[in-house]
Amino acid sequence: MSKYQSSVVKRTNNKTKETHFAWRGIGCLMMIVIPVISIAAGYETIEFGLNNDWAIPYQLLGTPRYPDFFYSSSGIMTLLSPITGINNFYAYAVASLIYMVLFGGIISMIYAIVYRMITPSRYGPMDVPPPNIKVKRYKR
Repeated sequence: MSKYQSSVVKRTNNKTKETHFAWRGIGCLMMIVIPVISIAAGYETIEFGLNNDWAIPYQLLGTPRYPDFFYSSSGIMTLLSPITGINNFYAYAVASLIYMVLFGGIISMIYAIVYRMITPSRYGPMDVPPPNIKVKRYKR
C-alpha cells in the first residue's frame, strides 16, 4: 500500500438516487389535478358568493381591463382576447389561487405525516448510539 492510499475497502451503494417511477407519476398527476380542481372550486365559490350576496371586492368583478399599450398590439390582444370575454375573471383567478395554495398545503401535510410514519429509523444497526450528555445550566 502506498502512503496516500487507504487500506479500507469502501463499499459502493448500488442503489440509484432516483425517485421511484410511481412517485414521479403521482407528482405529474397532481400538477394537473390540483389546478383543475382549484379552478373549478374557485369558479363555484365565486358563483355561490354572487348568488348569496357575499362581500366580494368590486375591483375583482367585471371583465378584465388591460393597459392601453396592450390594445395597440394585435399580437398581445390575440392571446388575451379569450380572457377579455370572461366576466369576473379576476375573482375566479384569486379564488383559484387560494384553493391551489390550500390544496397544496393539505397534500404536503398528508405526505409529511405518511413519510414520518413509514420512514426507516434514523440510526441503523451499525451506528453508534447518540451520546447522552446532560448539560447543567450555568448559575453564577
